[in-house]
Amino acid sequence: AFPPPISSAAMTSLKEICRGLPLNPLPENKGRRKGIPHAPVRTPNLTAQEKKLALHNALRYFPPEIQKKLALEFAEELRLYGHIYMYRFCPDIEMRAYPIGEYPCKTKSAAAIMLMIMNNLDPSVAQFPQELVTYGGNGQVFSNWAQFWLVMHYLSEMTEEQTLVMYSGHPLGLFPSPQRAPRLIITNGMVIPNYSSRDEYEKMFALGVTMYGQMTAGSYCYIGPQGIVHGTVLTVLNAGRRYLKAEDLSGKVFVTSGLGGMSGAQAKAAVIAGCVGVIAEVDEAALLKRHKQGWLMEISNNLDHCIARLRYDFITQASWNSVINNYVNVERSVSEISVENSIQAFVVVHFLQPVFLLFSREARKNKIALSLGYHGNVVDLWERLVQELDTTGELLVDLGSDQTSCHNPFSGGYYPVQLGFEEGKQLLSSNPGKFRTLVQESLKRQVAAINKLADKGMFFWDYGNAFLLEAQRAGADVAKKGANKTEFRYPSYVQHIMGDIFSLGFGPFRWVCTSGDPQDLATTDSIAMSVLEDSIRQGVSTSVKQQYHDNIRWIREAGRHSLVVGSQARILYSDQKGRVSIAVAINRAISEGKIKAPVVLSRDHHDVSGTDSPFRETSNIYDGSAFCADMAVQNFVGDSFRGATWVALHNGGGVGWGEVINGGFGLVLDGSKEAEERAKMMLSWDVSNGVARRCWSGNAFAYETICQAMKDNGTLRVTLPHKVLDENILEQAVKH
Repeated sequence: AFPPPISSAAMTSLKEICRGLPLNPLPENKGRRKGIPHAPVRTPNLTAQEKKLALHNALRYFPPEIQKKLALEFAEELRLYGHIYMYRFCPDIEMRAYPIGEYPCKTKSAAAIMLMIMNNLDPSVAQFPQELVTYGGNGQVFSNWAQFWLVMHYLSEMTEEQTLVMYSGHPLGLFPSPQRAPRLIITNGMVIPNYSSRDEYEKMFALGVTMYGQMTAGSYCYIGPQGIVHGTVLTVLNAGRRYLKAEDLSGKVFVTSGLGGMSGAQAKAAVIAGCVGVIAEVDEAALLKRHKQGWLMEISNNLDHCIARLRYDFITQASWNSVINNYVNVERSVSEISVENSIQAFVVVHFLQPVFLLFSREARKNKIALSLGYHGNVVDLWERLVQELDTTGELLVDLGSDQTSCHNPFSGGYYPVQLGFEEGKQLLSSNPGKFRTLVQESLKRQVAAINKLADKGMFFWDYGNAFLLEAQRAGADVAKKGANKTEFRYPSYVQHIMGDIFSLGFGPFRWVCTSGDPQDLATTDSIAMSVLEDSIRQGVSTSVKQQYHDNIRWIREAGRHSLVVGSQARILYSDQKGRVSIAVAINRAISEGKIKAPVVLSRDHHDVSGTDSPFRETSNIYDGSAFCADMAVQNFVGDSFRGATWVALHNGGGVGWGEVINGGFGLVLDGSKEAEERAKMMLSWDVSNGVARRCWSGNAFAYETICQAMKDNGTLRVTLPHKVLDENILEQAVKH
């Protein structure tokens, strides 16, 4: 049974949004709300006929008697913002993940899906909540607010013998299905391949016929930036091991960019990994959001200060901060600082700071863990680091990457260094062609600076955001001689770091406690840690043991680092054995009453089997199949009939539209025996599918992992590759 409702007011509001579109009376059209971030203006370049079609498509959701009134305001939205979001229908409710018992549904599955949808749209979680964008600049939950109302209504009415079918944000309807079938099937962006271009996408999205769901935005499985914190921690730790030969990253400096949706995780990850993280961000609102959440320790818009923090540790950091904080407040503009205070600040910065520095020691030797947000363009930061290298001979950065939304570089995912943030937004709207040119020039400057630092010993990797791909298209010097299409001057983090972790079967497994009670999350943390510790005691390979130890460290750190934003959720990189064992243990804890309500299992699509992406997840596949998408499609289909509560398949995600096919799932654990059997069957397939594919491509870790899986399960039989021991026969055969 569901736990009893906590709030009658919340229940009333939730009942209201389950009644269907509010048409009589129509809600007031309040337009775009002030005080929250909004998506950049889109530029679909529709013809007059296409604009009419976009309006026609939007009005299909409404009866004829109100279409004339809505047509005018929808046309205005299309003109001003490049898309019809239907702001009038943005619900006046506190959007968040309510405890599952408060949702007026007929099934636990439907209530769990509702909870996950509302979490994706929670303003503390979502990047642009009123435009229904969860993360990545354009990762939509729905295309418009009419779809939200209809979906919530369908879910409230759904039984265990119906499945809700979603076409790129549009609810096609409830269809009869067996009880063991998924309750929800989602597809996003399934466009005929020859028409899967960026320009075609902009038009189709404006027409309301397709949608970019990113990964967990359109599958309703996002859990806030925690979802990427863990992966970033593992990436930075393993980058240290590979590039710096260091287990301890204390005093090492990691420079990157982006503090928006998923990239907001970088600040917290740097501190957990124990290094100094300097993260550039052009949008002040994103910086302040992360600082308020406690994920970012310091903010500065002064490059001199950033460089000083890398080079020095002041005598007493607290005393220096108190001096600076009297005069530097990032929430005020320069014009709001009095003349008297400006003069005092000048004296402090230009006369007292050098005195402090005389008595300072090098920050790296003091091994300070720090997350410093630079309010400015990352290109300026990279070029300043080059300047310091040229003038002092000192390389101040050890590791580098980039997490701007470069999968969407010409629609607000990357802002050029030549313009300020507001100027950039204005140009994007008024002259997208000029904006594109400046972006490409900026990318070339960024790469030039990175190349100079890398030549002196900094290690840089592509974070799977299409940075190197877009830099190459811009004409930057990122080519690698003799390489295939997925290789550049610098590796992707999958090629050098995470690829072997995927091949061992490890990936971003996650769960959400639908009670909303932090104590339930603490219980699941304890269960997961016990499962991993038991597995180590039973004996695992050295490579697997290291991953288990990293994950145990992660769980211990997670509790004290305030990682929960939105739903009570946890992410944990685990292999097949770990995922199944944790799921079974959590399900039994629900059955025994140790956990108060169902738990939703899920994962990032960025996983062992979930994504075919030649410039990211499958960039370390070298048998020529990196551009094939059989794995992700098979995973979606296989999860659906092995026990998933819902499944999703997307075009786009991570590196951009037309560059990737990916999928995900949700599975509700309710304490039943059936839920345990579903979890065992589905989770095993969800991992072993990708491991088998990676094994066939020639990965030694995957070969070892799938062989062990076959030993553990006699019904699993996988085609294993034979090695070509003598490469000379290939050369001889070709010449012959």
